[in-house]
Amino acid sequence: MPQGLAVVTGASNGIGLELAKVLATEGYDLIVCAESARLAEAVADLQALGANVTSVTADLATREGVDRLWEQVQAAGRPLDIACINAGVGVGGKFVETDLDEELNLIHLNCGHTVHFAKHVVRQMVPRGAGKILFTASIAGEMVAPREAVYAASKAFVLSFAHSLRYELKDTGVTVTALQPGPTDTDFFHRAGMDDTQAGSEGKQESQPADVARQGYEALLAGKDHVYAANFKTKLEGALANFVPGELKGKMHDDMAKPLAEK
Repeated sequence: MPQGLAVVTGASNGIGLELAKVLATEGYDLIVCAESARLAEAVADLQALGANVTSVTADLATREGVDRLWEQVQAAGRPLDIACINAGVGVGGKFVETDLDEELNLIHLNCGHTVHFAKHVVRQMVPRGAGKILFTASIAGEMVAPREAVYAASKAFVLSFAHSLRYELKDTGVTVTALQPGPTDTDFFHRAGMDDTQAGSEGKQESQPADVARQGYEALLAGKDHVYAANFKTKLEGALANFVPGELKGKMHDDMAKPLAEK
């Protein structure tokens, strides 16, 4: 018997796809959403795991895209048990040089879709007194992040929102968990224009998206407030984040995000 119904945004690749795979193997029916043309391939992979999958192609950086996804959730005619609010993008480079339209789109997706979709989810879950929400934040949300200033700020927003919402919902039966990965072997850095950086070449090899997803799912089921994922280095950096001076955190991140040719 299916465990229930779960939705994953940004499910066409990377951590989102791996979250969907974990849910599929655990017996959940899925609604998956992405704008990427790779969503069809992802759906095939999930169906091969035995999942009943509904796919929604939508630009979640827009109100229309989020509303289209929610219409499909409602059309399922069933309670939503798990929501993995994961879709996001990055933009790399010095703020004085980066493209404003790309950064505004980042804010609309990373922050806007997170709030908009969560509003729908919470208003369905709270009256039932049940449900679990996983927000994909980042360890960058606790860092000084030169060359990823807007991205890190967006993830600080997601992290703060997740923690605050968790407190608001603590007596409702609905739990909220923040997933905080470090550099992970996905196409995130390629899309952010950061292939030629230490983080985008060497650093991302340190964590695999399947491990991040599994740790996120386990933290979600356990009702934890957050989890640093997936490797020891990320967990250590997270544990030390509040004790390391901002200047040092900034230098460490700058070294990781700086083009290799500038070193």
